[in-house]
Amino acid sequence: MKGLPGRQIRGLPVGARIKCVDNTGAKIVQIVSVMKYHGVHRRLPLAGIGDLVVVSVKKGTPEMRKQLLNAVIVRQRRPFRRSNGVMVEFEDNAVVITTPTGETKGSDIKGPVAREAAERWPRIAAIASMIV
Repeated sequence: MKGLPGRQIRGLPVGARIKCVDNTGAKIVQIVSVMKYHGVHRRLPLAGIGDLVVVSVKKGTPEMRKQLLNAVIVRQRRPFRRSNGVMVEFEDNAVVITTPTGETKGSDIKGPVAREAAERWPRIAAIASMIV
């Protein structure tokens, strides 16, 4: 299907609390901003699979809490359409904490990772246990 690329459907607004699925010590994070998002006046910025976001750690180890970190969204509950026509949705929303360049801070990812995030971020694909 040449002329129908899967348009990215973004399902997570700024302020959403998301599960962190790596072993960095963060458990629950909140989206603070979406990097490289160009939106509309008075509309909340939205993030989707594979997007780099700035997050604040809400629950986790004491040294991780209240920090601003970069993260990549690897799962979202909102269904999105792939270019081959398949609709994909996950059971939960999940992020992996990274550096601004995409290097993962943890060494393990729990659960599946969307193929779109794995293609865009090779370091996440390298340590993912399952790519869907």
